[in-house]
Amino acid sequence: MNLQYICGHIIEPISDFSLWKFLVGCVVMIFRTTLVAALGLGSLATAGFVDYVDENAEYDYIIVGSGAGGSPLAARLANYGHRVLLIDAGDDQTNTTEYRNPAFNLKASEFEPMAWNYFVNHYPDLNRQRQDSKMTWETKTGELYVGTRPPPNSKPKGILYPRSGSLGGCTTHNAMFTVYPDEADWNYIAKLTGDQSWSAHRMRDMFRRVEKCSYQPAGTSGHGFDGWLDTSVFPMKPARQDKQLKAMLLASTYGAGNYPLGEKGLARMAHQDLNSVSPGRDYREGPFQMPLSVRGAERSGPVDSLKRVLNDDRAGKRLDILLTTLVTRIVFEPGRNYGNKPKAVGVEYVRGKSLYRADPRASHTKSYGLPRAHKVTAKREVIISAGAFNTPQLLKLSGIGPRSELEHWGIPVKVDLPGVGTNLQDRYENTVVTQGPKEFSSRYAMAVLKKSSVAENNTPDLLITGAISGFTGYYPGYSKVATSDKRNFAWIVLKAHSRNKAGTVKLRSRDPRDMPVINFNYFDSGTNQNGEGDKDAQALLEGVTWAQEAAERAAHGKDHIPFHQVWPAGRAGDHQKYSSRPTPGLKSWIKKEAWGHHASCTCPIGANDDTMAVLDSSFRVRGVENLRVVDASIFPKIPGYFIVTPVYMISEKAADVIHAASKARY
Repeated sequence: MNLQYICGHIIEPISDFSLWKFLVGCVVMIFRTTLVAALGLGSLATAGFVDYVDENAEYDYIIVGSGAGGSPLAARLANYGHRVLLIDAGDDQTNTTEYRNPAFNLKASEFEPMAWNYFVNHYPDLNRQRQDSKMTWETKTGELYVGTRPPPNSKPKGILYPRSGSLGGCTTHNAMFTVYPDEADWNYIAKLTGDQSWSAHRMRDMFRRVEKCSYQPAGTSGHGFDGWLDTSVFPMKPARQDKQLKAMLLASTYGAGNYPLGEKGLARMAHQDLNSVSPGRDYREGPFQMPLSVRGAERSGPVDSLKRVLNDDRAGKRLDILLTTLVTRIVFEPGRNYGNKPKAVGVEYVRGKSLYRADPRASHTKSYGLPRAHKVTAKREVIISAGAFNTPQLLKLSGIGPRSELEHWGIPVKVDLPGVGTNLQDRYENTVVTQGPKEFSSRYAMAVLKKSSVAENNTPDLLITGAISGFTGYYPGYSKVATSDKRNFAWIVLKAHSRNKAGTVKLRSRDPRDMPVINFNYFDSGTNQNGEGDKDAQALLEGVTWAQEAAERAAHGKDHIPFHQVWPAGRAGDHQKYSSRPTPGLKSWIKKEAWGHHASCTCPIGANDDTMAVLDSSFRVRGVENLRVVDASIFPKIPGYFIVTPVYMISEKAADVIHAASKARY
């Protein structure tokens, strides 16, 4: 049996006792799943699901990818009366505990039936990349090593970037944070394109359509109460009863543009709405409850939008879902209209489980070629919603992208679009982990908004979340380590409005099963002509320092709880004094250990005279007909604090745009 290295150590083979516990757990899970299905609460079962598509079948729209962009779009178009085929390479895991239980989001991201494990580069220089403690290597015997001192002759893989190859995409494992972006994010696109339908007041309507809010009174301005996405917050009372957690909450306003709350002020925090529509909302600082896409004790997500349609006698008949299906290229016909633009008429695909090599179960694909290809036709349009990595990959494999790259791989060029796979953006994040003397007894989700000294437009550029976790970033096995000690509390520092636009997604080969080569080009190795990367690092430095001092403040609170910092090492909570001056070398540590998980912007919308713009303001791919992109790759600049809510909103907007175009055309 192979051993696996984790963080410089070898994980031992499973013991007989552990195996027995695992088998018992499987029996319990089977019983639970059967019961859930019997009660009608399980997965989407067979309604709307198809195992076969006749090549002569003709759909109005084919949507590739069932994540935050694809699923709501498919559901809305079916509701509007169109016949839709939704295709995904994964299968349906929505009946599993890993999906359903909100507390299992870390575990879900390493749950093998869902996992797509990308390994990315933060820096182009391996000598710099290998300083990251999360760097993963493949040893000469095929095992994985994580750390800075790999065994001799190990091959670098990169930094784990977990994605989901399952119905629902990354919404099956995300943290469920539901945060409305800044109004400026929408107004920027409106100004860039001259399309006022992107303006903030119009886009708020899309949020109302998505949301089913349970934490504000019905009718509260700016919120929706009949959407497909349930939103809620944790109750405050249990958190106040946990002395350790309460100490952290009381410390959370330190240096965040507010005065310390005190005991009575905790109740006031419960009424601060992070997603309000109030004037000045985008400029506020201080602590907030974190809205979550949770319904009761279960995850809510875009799969719920599909369920709504499939449970409708009329609309459900218009939506087909084809799973375990890898789309290999977009099919075009020569154009017949003005300009002779190629016209997308369908997709080519192959069937089978775990075909894409990000899937940890895909090792079998190395020994044989692609399965037999099939085609399916779209009468109106093909829409790609495969995400910031796979959408540019599929466009390039279909002949749309930078000419030089396509010619390098011998791919016939349909359209020379140099912006495809460029402009890759993400947010930088770092973590401060503090340990208490005993386990935390309650869970809570909170956020602190803060302006750094380099914030622009008077807008907070730091969002700091608190969680009971030892999470320090992504590497194989991280979810087990992060949840192994309930004494740990993590302050996760997120740098919003990051300035880096230098990331790239390039083909690794012509084989559609291969993952692309992904380079984020962090900090000074990316966009830094005017010190942009240095400013982002400075903001993170201030955020990490704030988190360290908030933890120290908690240790010096009324109850004098002996917290001590465990990540980064070397700073304890029992200091007699604390200072705003950062620890020497902290900025260097931040650049080494930063991570992210909001990849976006690789097929950006842009102005008509921008040669790097891939899409117009109606999501249409430039230079071709009947082809659109609707996912996180469409943004010219990464919006807000968390990417998923803006993607839900653009999915709903795209449905309106596409439906309106269908009425104008036919």
